[in-house]
Amino acid sequence: MIIAIDGPAAAGKGTLAKRIAAALQLPYLDTGILYRATAKRVLEKGGDPADVATALAAAQSLGADDLARGDLRDAATSKAASLVASIAPVRQALLDFQRHFGSRNGAVLDGRDIGTIIFPQADVKLFVTASVEARAQRRYQEFLARGEEVAFDEVIADVQARDEADRTRAAAPLMMAVDATLIDTTEMDADAAFARALELIREKLPR
Repeated sequence: MIIAIDGPAAAGKGTLAKRIAAALQLPYLDTGILYRATAKRVLEKGGDPADVATALAAAQSLGADDLARGDLRDAATSKAASLVASIAPVRQALLDFQRHFGSRNGAVLDGRDIGTIIFPQADVKLFVTASVEARAQRRYQEFLARGEEVAFDEVIADVQARDEADRTRAAAPLMMAVDATLIDTTEMDADAAFARALELIREKLPR
């Protein structure tokens, strides 16, 4: 079974996807980590994450150690990840990895284009979103929990900029698949979102 969970930044899709994967005993892949790891490699080499050749070389050289790093969610890497994710050759380079991961034993994958590009034939497609303010508040709390000092106004501006970049990029723009089900988590806690998603998934499971 392939479960595709798409949506904008900080909508709660990663937390939701991990819980679903654990509940259904399916492998889980946060596809955003691929772009974050690519961005981190570029930054650490002093490169420009908007440069096609530089970003592509980083994507092609990713290894397991890159994906296992614990420092991929800082503000600088998040901004750089948005830039590398907008580059079509980078997305193509990471496409086969994602498809191979999901095709082996089924999977829960979350990202921006799982249900539209990576697995358009997914058994279940969910589009998880929330208001800009709610998502910015969640991201702000994540920064504070990691001890990063950042202004809330800066966080909300970053979320809005990321949304705009995701929606307008030429390569696999963020959009809700026509056969996806919307889950708006603005007024939901993690447990409520999980319960709703599991209900939708079980409707698709073989009887």
